Amino acid sequence: MFATLNNYRMIFDQIFISDKNKPADNYGKSKSSEKPVRSVVKAISWRVVGTIDTIIISWFITGQIALALSIGTIELVTKMILYFFHERVWNIIKWGK
Repeated sequence: MFATLNNYRMIFDQIFISDKNKPADNYGKSKSSEKPVRSVVKAISWRVVGTIDTIIISWFITGQIALALSIGTIELVTKMILYFFHERVWNIIKWGK
């Protein structure tokens, strides 16, 4: 529980708390660099699609909609956090840009 709260706090800090004295292009000179808020929006939109898929598959396998919704909810939160950090790491990697 506390680890999850710390993850949300780190995401919040990354997005909303910044040094206002830094130049506007503090994410690098590259035009292909994304701001953290874009990664969050992409994570949310992709997770909605992925979670609907997970719920449908879980419902098909278990035959229980309540269990399928529980699985989908857990999957939604964990994979959104993982995706955000995955995007941030790939944004640092120069390969393929």
